[in-house]
Amino acid sequence: MTKSATDLMQEILFAAVLDSVAAFKTASKGLPNNLLRDLSALHGNTTFGDLPAEVQAAIAASVRSGFNRLLKEGYSVSSAQGGAAAPPPRRPPVGAPRGPGGDRSPPRGGRPGGHPSRKPGGRPGGKPNPSGPRKPRG
Repeated sequence: MTKSATDLMQEILFAAVLDSVAAFKTASKGLPNNLLRDLSALHGNTTFGDLPAEVQAAIAASVRSGFNRLLKEGYSVSSAQGGAAAPPPRRPPVGAPRGPGGDRSPPRGGRPGGHPSRKPGGRPGGKPNPSGPRKPRG
């Protein structure tokens, strides 16, 4: 029975975390204070280069074994240059209505396309236009 991609990725990541913890223990040379210092130095902005050499090697090995395991399970893995580029996402035409909650809803006001301060009479405050209705341009 084949495993789902989610289950397989969870196993790969769990193994990578355990390998990294073991590498931290190796890097601390069995001294609890060094291990605690190395673990305390981890934060959200830690980069790969900030890690001890043993942990870098463990992560590199975990990535290699993870890709090999994905290939062994039948999943396709390609390099960044190998595959065809994905087509750009399609965008609706300018002014096209969007789904519910989209930002293309008609503006608030007396009529669609009207200004919020303009009333149906055509002039601010709802006063009728003395020259009559506007003629369409054409």
